[in-house]
Amino acid sequence: MRPVRKYILIQITLAASILIGLSLLGYFIFIGLKTFSDKDRIVTVKGLAEMNMKATSSSIGISFSFSGDTLQNVIEKCESKKQVIIDYLNSSKIQFDDIQIQNIDVTDKQKYYKTKWENGKQVKVKINRYITNQKLSISINNVETTEDISSKIELDLISKDLTSKIQTNYRFPPLNTIKPKLIAESTKNARISGEQFANDSKAKLGKIKTASQGQISIAGRYYYDNGITETPKEPYFQKARVVSTIVFFLE
Repeated sequence: MRPVRKYILIQITLAASILIGLSLLGYFIFIGLKTFSDKDRIVTVKGLAEMNMKATSSSIGISFSFSGDTLQNVIEKCESKKQVIIDYLNSSKIQFDDIQIQNIDVTDKQKYYKTKWENGKQVKVKINRYITNQKLSISINNVETTEDISSKIELDLISKDLTSKIQTNYRFPPLNTIKPKLIAESTKNARISGEQFANDSKAKLGKIKTASQGQISIAGRYYYDNGITETPKEPYFQKARVVSTIVFFLE
């Protein structure tokens, strides 16, 4: 009987081993097929992020020009007006950091006449030979007051018969200073959209398969982008915008 029992035990052990092996094989085949199947279960979402950037500094440009046939006379007029404007700024209660004066720019047309069409024929028209351009730049303490100061300067100069071209300028922080935060926000918003889709599909949002960052666009006084929800009304603000496209696995 002992040989028979030994034979039966061997057969049982062999059958159990085969059964366990087949079970493990089936399990690994199932996992492999599931993994292969999950690779096709993805969702593509977009994440939008917008962020305001405030100007770090501002300035007001004051420019004017004179023209004439005598260079010395034109330069003297330009210098005289420049000095009167500087005296006005120094005596006013306007708060500013500094006045920067650019060199006078002189254009010599090297001729006194130009031709134009009049009554069907070309005629010569007298023009001034020399043109001088002068510009002053005023650095402002508070960017939020720049426009008000600019308006006051313009009105004051007009009242003093010193009419000039007035222009405000703003300097904004480099885009790279907010780029990481902007992209992180767009990624976060994309994941929120992906989780909403996964919940509606009775699935679970997995890892990121691929991601691409869209071009960062800017809207403000100097830029326009009709994709941005609302352009800043204040000239000392710009709005940066980015849309990231992210592909998530679904589990």
